[in-house]
Amino acid sequence: MPSDHVQNPVSLGQLPEGSSGVVLEFTCHNAILHRLRELGMTRGTQVAVKRLAPFGDPMEITVRGFNVSIRRADASCIVLEKIETR
Repeated sequence: MPSDHVQNPVSLGQLPEGSSGVVLEFTCHNAILHRLRELGMTRGTQVAVKRLAPFGDPMEITVRGFNVSIRRADASCIVLEKIETR
């Protein structure tokens, strides 16, 4: 559960291209959660949406300096605190 000070938590699957956020929690279980952790996604990790496929799936993201592609369905189970840019 996101802490009380986080305003407007969003799922990674909702972020538009070029935006980023910090991982708060995961709503998926088992194999998908294990796979996401293998990719380096843990609580507190910064994730950036680098680019989206023509129909929005999959999405290319940057995690810990590496670019990986994940399905939007898997990205939707990652809850982030969006980093606002000016």
